Amino acid sequence: MVAARITVNGKATPISPAAPHTTVLDFLRERGLTGTKEGCAEGECGACSVLVARPGVDKPTDWVAVNACLVPVAALDGQEVITSEGLATTGEPGKPPVLHPVQEEMAVRGGSQCGYCTPGFICSMAAEFYRPDRCPHADEQASPDADAPAGGHDAEHGPNGFDLHALSGNLCRCTGYRPIRDAAFAVGMPADEDPLARRRDQAPPAPVATEYTQDDRAFVRKGTLAETLEFLRERPDAVVVAGSTDWGVEVNIRARRADCVVALDRLPELRELRVASDVIEIGAALTLTEIERRLDGAVPLLAELFPQFASRLIRNGATLGGNLGTGSPIGDSPPALLALEASVVLADADGEREVPLAEYFTGYRQSVRRPGELIRAVRVPRPLSPVTAFHKIAKRRFDDISSVAVAFALDIEDGPDRIVRKARIGLGGVAATPIRALAAEAALEGKPWTAETVEGAAGVLRAEGTPMNDHRASAEYRSAMLGQSLLKLYAQTTEAVPS
Repeated sequence: MVAARITVNGKATPISPAAPHTTVLDFLRERGLTGTKEGCAEGECGACSVLVARPGVDKPTDWVAVNACLVPVAALDGQEVITSEGLATTGEPGKPPVLHPVQEEMAVRGGSQCGYCTPGFICSMAAEFYRPDRCPHADEQASPDADAPAGGHDAEHGPNGFDLHALSGNLCRCTGYRPIRDAAFAVGMPADEDPLARRRDQAPPAPVATEYTQDDRAFVRKGTLAETLEFLRERPDAVVVAGSTDWGVEVNIRARRADCVVALDRLPELRELRVASDVIEIGAALTLTEIERRLDGAVPLLAELFPQFASRLIRNGATLGGNLGTGSPIGDSPPALLALEASVVLADADGEREVPLAEYFTGYRQSVRRPGELIRAVRVPRPLSPVTAFHKIAKRRFDDISSVAVAFALDIEDGPDRIVRKARIGLGGVAATPIRALAAEAALEGKPWTAETVEGAAGVLRAEGTPMNDHRASAEYRSAMLGQSLLKLYAQTTEAVPS
């Protein structure tokens, strides 16, 4: 087997002798690429972001920004990475490198003071700079300094098509976001001779089978799902990872180490998305960003969920399989998938089985998944309910952990009575597991969608689950927010607002 290596800024670099748990961040810094910095070690600040060449949606390759502090360097065996240092191009002999357009705009518009967070911002901005479907608006010459630019853009989307949500995972503690936003809205389109823009037209590096061992610990990526399942039959104790957005925190903050880590993120059998007349099947190893862009609004409830799920940097690595596999009661995807009546396809070396998500969770971070069994896919039945909403109650608008998450999917018939024919409500943050609000669903079904019905069902919804007091919210607040969410949904779907 070929020795594990990654291509960093165009140069093939052996991974050895790094330990299997070594993050991309530490690997790069140990090799002098200190633009990549550690701020939080949890994927919340973005100071460590780098670009990785990944399979594209609109072109063969997308440049994707990820948190280098979370990803094991062995997970990028055979892959291609660009750091903030690698964005600049070599100038004439004896002269300094030529700044990348993103770097140039950050410099001239005062987007940096202490500079600690700046390389991470640069990489996240570069990923958006190279997004193939980024398109300037007709009035692209409008000043990026305007508080509310006129035309087809707004405070979060620039005249150059730049989506500020690309920076939602990057924090700055001293500069202030205005000059950073100005720099983002001022960058143009990639030049024809831009090497990273041209690179998008070529296929990304193919996944490689990896068996990297150091100090009696191993990082393993098999070539196929069947090989992976056979391996897990022999090593059911192995830690299974995809984007490592959860395991990376355990490694960094709790100093956890595993004798064997098995990667699923590049397995082709777990990266398929199938849209049929009766079902949408989503591969468990597709990232949330890939799902969002490939579905392109086909599942409105998921389209509402994705922008509220962590940050773009996290969504570029996180997967549905990982979010369900951890079994967290405050994960954002389970409430939405419960409302959609989704099921999970579980696979082991002996075959597959399909389990309704409502029967999947059995306790705090526990499920029906057996040792050696993986989530292969998530299935969402069709047709979809026409009335849907996802309400995330948190201390911040974006990039925060939910205090309560509520997802609705309702079938309300047309006509003067507007009878609720079906109601599905998924809840997170109010019990040891994500749950369906069965009593509230029953209080709605078969009744007219009126203020009286909704107020009664809201009272029932407040009593669902067993909310607790913690540093995010009190039990009373959580209960109140459950009922308020249903009242909000009613207000969103009718002109009358319940009293």
